[in-house]
Amino acid sequence: MTLKALELLAPAGTPDIGIAAIDHGADAVYIGAPRFSARAAAGADLDGIARLVRHAHFFRARVYVALNTILADDELPEALGLCREIHALGADGLIIQDVGLLELDLPPIPLIASTQMHNHTPERIAFLERVGFRRVILARELALEEIAAIRRATAIELESFVHGALCVSYSGRCYMSQAVAARSGNRGVCAQPCRGRYTLLDGRGRVIESDRHLLSLRDLCLINDLPALAGAGVTSFKIEGRYKGIEYVKNITAAYSRALDAFIAGAGGYRRASSGRCDLHFEPDPRKTFNRGYTRFFLPGGRPKIASLDTQKSIGEPVGAVTRLGAGCFETDGARLQNGDGLCFFTRARTLAGFRVERVEGDRVYPSTMKGLRPGTRLYRNLDIAFNRVLRRATGRRRIGVEMDFAHDGDVVRLAVRDEDGHAAAVEAPLAFEPPLDAGRSLAQVRAKLATTGNTPFAATEVRITGPVGFYPLSFLNRLKRDALEALARVRTETCPRDEAPFVPNDAPFPEQRLDYHANVLNRSARRFYERHGAEVVEGAFETLPDPVGREVMTSRYCLRRELDACPRYGGARLLEEPLRIRDDGHTYLLRFDCDACRMSVILEKKR
Repeated sequence: MTLKALELLAPAGTPDIGIAAIDHGADAVYIGAPRFSARAAAGADLDGIARLVRHAHFFRARVYVALNTILADDELPEALGLCREIHALGADGLIIQDVGLLELDLPPIPLIASTQMHNHTPERIAFLERVGFRRVILARELALEEIAAIRRATAIELESFVHGALCVSYSGRCYMSQAVAARSGNRGVCAQPCRGRYTLLDGRGRVIESDRHLLSLRDLCLINDLPALAGAGVTSFKIEGRYKGIEYVKNITAAYSRALDAFIAGAGGYRRASSGRCDLHFEPDPRKTFNRGYTRFFLPGGRPKIASLDTQKSIGEPVGAVTRLGAGCFETDGARLQNGDGLCFFTRARTLAGFRVERVEGDRVYPSTMKGLRPGTRLYRNLDIAFNRVLRRATGRRRIGVEMDFAHDGDVVRLAVRDEDGHAAAVEAPLAFEPPLDAGRSLAQVRAKLATTGNTPFAATEVRITGPVGFYPLSFLNRLKRDALEALARVRTETCPRDEAPFVPNDAPFPEQRLDYHANVLNRSARRFYERHGAEVVEGAFETLPDPVGREVMTSRYCLRRELDACPRYGGARLLEEPLRIRDDGHTYLLRFDCDACRMSVILEKKR
């Protein structure tokens, strides 16, 4: 039976973070190109990408490079040059958003449709498959049954986010940052206005909610949903976070790798997409690194509460509650804290406050400030000082399993090695046979010495010894083992498979006839692409519009009425007089609700 490969895909803000992700269990990593990445500040230079590719390919892990912004006409030649250089480096896939690239002479690298392409229906994804994409990154908002419907309608690889920050808008359909700050999310420089504070007004101008994070969502965590996602047809599980640090990536990657291994071991029919085993020197815990509180978002279906209305910052893990206040100290209901921990809590005004633990003496905790603390205050730890200290050290090691066959035939000693992927190498060395004083002891010593692979990227899984065993200097055995493993490493390096995917243009019909600014057409090549596929582009990208006022700047499956228990369709306890608006320091937005589709639109009404 052919086993289906499942891939854990981790973020690489830098090549070093990508290498750490692979060493902690990632089957693949994604990293930004030097330019034109949707995380503009997280691009890597070509030398760094090449170094990451070399490390990844040794373990048969993959490297995908994101070149997923929309492009101006004068940027297309440079972007095409980068595509060719990325292919030449050996990258395994190119993540793109701008279809204008498909009108150019691309290298034969597998193409991955960025989630910025609004991959949310079977029709759109079937089109991308017919056009020639190898994989699509699904919209984060999809329910499990919707993913299953996409799988039934297509055969393309499906990649799904399973962890990390959530955009409140459908990806690729948010123009708020461009409208108010001239920083386009589709150009990689989103200012994240969705994380700001807003006031909600009803139809009479009355304040309903004041100065709250009305558009800020909690973070995604689907660590317990990997089996369901695999059953629905997902084969790549993606961790968000190219702006996250190495400690975050180590911890989250290791946690999901363990969860994926546990599922595969119990389910049957699946395997990991890469090779090797990761030994960890810490216990991963997703609660202990950056999170705004976790949600499963819309995966289970229904309309859950998913916002983080009182803060856009990390709150970390719940650790207990204050039970008593003392002179410059407090006691808790059993929180286990250490000097240097960072704690936070919500004040009576629903703002997030925090402090550092200066010292712990028995049941007493002495914080850097007592302001706002009172009995009953629930505490969260957003900095576990001991955990972070561990993560700053070497915490993971990945090695390839290898079998060894040792034989002494006449005056020649031979060591053959074969790794878990079937690669093999052998070395021979002359040595006259010298009978040992104790044959059993000598056999045990040879076996133990060969099984100890030291700092090599290999781990001996079996050592077989045939024929008579003599006396061997330890230096001889060490040299024999080193030469054999170095030869095997060369074989692995030289034989990594390469997946070539030449792009052949066609005229498959696009599922929509008329395209406005939501299609993100910023260059003439993108316009030609859509026209060749039967669609009329009636308006250029949002970035080209003369005036954003009156335009929809966000489309979301998140509904503020539902979040505030004011949805008339689902029996909300509150009735709010429409039209509803939100405003910040200088902008006012009209909220429009499509109850049939259960979507909310945000329209810019006033701009300072």
